[in-house]
Amino acid sequence: MKVYPFSRFPPLFRDHQEAASGKEKKGCLNDALFCNDAAFDWLYPEHFQLMSLKHWTPLAIARQAAAFLATPGAKILDIGSGIGKFCLAGAYHFPDSYFCGVEQRHELVHYAQVAREYAGLSNVNFVHANITQVNFGAFDHFYFYNAFYENIDPANSIDDSIELSVPLFNYYNQYLRSVLDKTPPGTRLVTYQSFEEEVPPGFCLSDTTCGGLMKMWIKE
Repeated sequence: MKVYPFSRFPPLFRDHQEAASGKEKKGCLNDALFCNDAAFDWLYPEHFQLMSLKHWTPLAIARQAAAFLATPGAKILDIGSGIGKFCLAGAYHFPDSYFCGVEQRHELVHYAQVAREYAGLSNVNFVHANITQVNFGAFDHFYFYNAFYENIDPANSIDDSIELSVPLFNYYNQYLRSVLDKTPPGTRLVTYQSFEEEVPPGFCLSDTTCGGLMKMWIKE
């Protein structure tokens, strides 16, 4: 039996663990994990739970975004994946696609990997790296939840472990725009709460939802 990775173990998960076994147990557990944001956020320490509304993709948004990106066999990159919420939700709902998150904070990558192991999802991975170290050509489609914004809003930053500045905000947007501009036609991109400075002209808006907060793009 797997031990819950953190100190507090929600009763909902205990009930599933005691009532089921093998694949049935894992299926029931994952159904519980991905039923709502509060259940999913239990996977993480309390200070990360408190950041959920501000920093992590809501499950409903993650599922809708992943549905647009998860073409059969697609490799999808989450740019600035945080604790891994988008990738884990996408991997759970779309097992025929592969999800990868890149995140420059080592602690967040650690917790994302622990959550992946706990959920038993094999079609998702997390990489500790800066986006400038990633081979974008290895992926088919991309998800971006304005990971650069904290550079211009340091009062609401996740922690003080990395450098933040307005010049970095501008640099990362320009860098992402340049690498997305090199992607082939048919590449899909979802932006959430973005200023769209990172979206090259070749990407055409396919759909918008959540009052315009989430936009879906396809490169011509």
